Amino acid sequence: MGSPTDEELMERFCDGEQDAFETLFARHAGRVQGFLARMVRDGPLAEDLLQTTFLSVVRARGRFDRGTRFTPWLLTIAANAARDALRRRRHVEALSEDNGSEPASAPPAVGDPAMRKHLEDAFQQLPPDQREAVILSKIEGWSFEEIATMRGISVGAARVRAHRGYEKLRQLLGPLGEA
Repeated sequence: MGSPTDEELMERFCDGEQDAFETLFARHAGRVQGFLARMVRDGPLAEDLLQTTFLSVVRARGRFDRGTRFTPWLLTIAANAARDALRRRRHVEALSEDNGSEPASAPPAVGDPAMRKHLEDAFQQLPPDQREAVILSKIEGWSFEEIATMRGISVGAARVRAHRGYEKLRQLLGPLGEA
């Protein structure tokens, strides 16, 4: 009657239906790429990580537990890919004495470009765990229970990560953050 759920599509993909994977990709690619762009703040890197994420879905389909909610599982894979990329970037930057080039930023959105740049810069100063918690709770609309399940932490720890992220953003944004 209605269209199949993500979980039904993933089960079909696990059973060998390639079309089911293509439907999942079409449904989720934009959201995952947006999530990745906010995590790494680098448009081309986010595109690469989108491909990495869905390649991981293909490789991990044999380990997908039927009954698992698809979207949190998918975003966990994406978050891990982003975390790995950020770790590699920090390692490369630490090895390079010449740090004159700025990393590329995600394409600008509508609005005040100076304000957006200020906000992006503040966001990048958050530790990855806090940035992820803020993105998932405020931008993606996840509950702290969902974040906790995804990261394998307690609900309290998820709340603390997000709260610390909000507080750090408030400090970094100063008067702008109180507008």
